[in-house]
Amino acid sequence: MRYLTGTAMLLAMAAAGAPTASEPRAALRVREAAAVFHEVMEIKDRTVPQELLDRAECVGIVPALKKGAFLVGANYGKGVITCRPENGEGWTAPSTVRVEGGSFGFQIGGSSTDLVMLIMSRRGADKLLHQSRFTVGADASAAVGPVGRTAAAQTDAQLYADILSWSRARGLFAGVSLAGSTLRQDASDNEAIYGKPITPQQILENGEPATEAGQELIEMLSKYSSRRKG
Repeated sequence: MRYLTGTAMLLAMAAAGAPTASEPRAALRVREAAAVFHEVMEIKDRTVPQELLDRAECVGIVPALKKGAFLVGANYGKGVITCRPENGEGWTAPSTVRVEGGSFGFQIGGSSTDLVMLIMSRRGADKLLHQSRFTVGADASAAVGPVGRTAAAQTDAQLYADILSWSRARGLFAGVSLAGSTLRQDASDNEAIYGKPITPQQILENGEPATEAGQELIEMLSKYSSRRKG
């Protein structure tokens, strides 16, 4: 399949009639997350291992996380999290998240990177749902995500980590450490997307209906992993 950048994917969506111009920036970010995930999963050999995706409790995607976005040496980005519903089939509507701090993600070049996270444990998912913020590596264990269609090369750290993470910059995709970074809920962006004050629990646990942009992300994730396994 021909490689599309996130911008090209969004233009294609607009050409197909997807409403983008009138949407709030937070909703456009949901569409960008769907585009990033599609591009990552279409990389022939260096992608997120299928076995790990099928076992994941939740997926987080942060398009274009920035280095030094608000302070020199600091990292900052906004993205979305979606989880498996209780029956393990499909994905929930997305909730928004901020990633701050840490020194990850730029080892492979560039000042901006797309970040993909798999939350592999119930413990990690509960941190996202029930804490307004937590520090990766302190409150939840993390490891560099292995790259490739299969997960055969996993280390013990990767096998037992709450969160696995990858970074894509300048077309290169590699596992990356999130240790020291803070993940926090983004109430204002959730309100912008859903048109009302709403908590991550209401979205990710209580079955809040997805918006059009959210449904687009759900369908993209379901294309690559429609049911939790293992």
